[in-house]
Amino acid sequence: MGLGMAGCATMVPSHELPALPVPDRFDEAGAAPSAAPAAAIDWPDYFADPRLRSLVEQALTNNRELRAALLRVEEARAAYGIQHADRLPTIGVAFDSVRARVPGDLNVTGRPVLGNQFQLGVGLSSWELDLWGRVRSLTDAALQSYLATDAARRAVTLSVIAQVANGYLGLRELDERLVLARRTAASREESRRIFRRRVEMGATSKLELTQVELLSLQASALVAQLEQARAIQVHALTLLVGATADLSPTVERLDAHVMFRPLDPGIPSELLLNRPDIVAAEHELRRANANLGAARAAFFPRIALTGSFGTASAELDGLFGTGSSAWTFAPSISLPIFDGGRRAAALDLAEVRHEQAVVRYEQAVQAAFRDVADALSARRWFGEQVKILRDTLAVQTERARLAKLRYDSGAARYLEVLDAERDLLGAEQQLVQTQRAWLAAQVTLYATLGGGSQHIGPSAPRTNRPIPSRMGPARTGSEK
Repeated sequence: MGLGMAGCATMVPSHELPALPVPDRFDEAGAAPSAAPAAAIDWPDYFADPRLRSLVEQALTNNRELRAALLRVEEARAAYGIQHADRLPTIGVAFDSVRARVPGDLNVTGRPVLGNQFQLGVGLSSWELDLWGRVRSLTDAALQSYLATDAARRAVTLSVIAQVANGYLGLRELDERLVLARRTAASREESRRIFRRRVEMGATSKLELTQVELLSLQASALVAQLEQARAIQVHALTLLVGATADLSPTVERLDAHVMFRPLDPGIPSELLLNRPDIVAAEHELRRANANLGAARAAFFPRIALTGSFGTASAELDGLFGTGSSAWTFAPSISLPIFDGGRRAAALDLAEVRHEQAVVRYEQAVQAAFRDVADALSARRWFGEQVKILRDTLAVQTERARLAKLRYDSGAARYLEVLDAERDLLGAEQQLVQTQRAWLAAQVTLYATLGGGSQHIGPSAPRTNRPIPSRMGPARTGSEK
């Protein structure tokens, strides 16, 4: 009967999500006809580069930040298990043995008495009948904390994937820029050798030789700078991957093939289902809601049961004899009359924390909308810049060729060639940098849309402890 009475009421207010504090569409939401929602595309399907897929797989296995996130999930799971146990009675078996001497002046016989008492029983200790849902609210709060931690773990997983992809793109950018810089440095070193020979033969001035030497030194300095930047990028990517990886230079151009699948950004409300950080924020809101119910229930009486049933005897061999059964039943009811305003303050605290959770949820939604909007804008406008820079590079290449022809024919000074070649190298470097930024914008868009979230499941338990059943995604409507 007590089990049926427990948990028959709740003080938890109905859960309602606030209205979305963002527009109902993205301004830059253009997508190709073959584009698919990011959440439905698992990362191995989105990344076409096999080397990048290998690095991501290594990172998901070895990354320390991800390991820490998994341990936080285990911690929250254990805390939920502890709190969940409070809803059930604690039943134990106890055996007591007492031998005592009573002085003669304390008994009716007037003589000292030696006595034994043996007792064996099964009992429960201070089990609260959760009539007002206080314990159940605390259990729900622990469950929501666990689910929020697991959603945060999925957010960390997606962040690690995006960081590895961006780090790999940065490495590819530096490799391509190094190829261009080394080629330019070798060409200018050859020009330097030729001009030295011309000066020795009196065919050109020493001023032109210094201009050629300046170009050669600038190219060599750029190579040294890029080598340093590549070393730093390798160190950063190795830390992300968490293990030794093949990060040897590659000569393949960034635009050699399509690296990512086209994405459909969908509508802002879909972010509530696909962004792990928003899912985590909603679970935190639910947790605050449950704690508010527990604070309200604290104003009602608490009823606890303590009891035992077993056998007792003055002799050990009489424990299981006829008539030796013994039992106790001790219900208790408590309600503080004066606590200095402690319960009222606790309720105020729970209400404030609930409002804070609402604000954090709204902030998460707004930040997600901005992330997606920025990524869409970057994808579009970096794409436009790549087209313009490709045309610019073609013009700069032709300009350098014509300047060299004019110098060889004596129609121009070498300063004109110097300017043209310097601008050509700058155009080559800028194009590669912008191509990398354009590709990085596509990685960022995939991550901000909750890419692959439908394939990143809950973490597996390390033991056979019970797993909560309410682990579905966040919902966009109100719930009772």
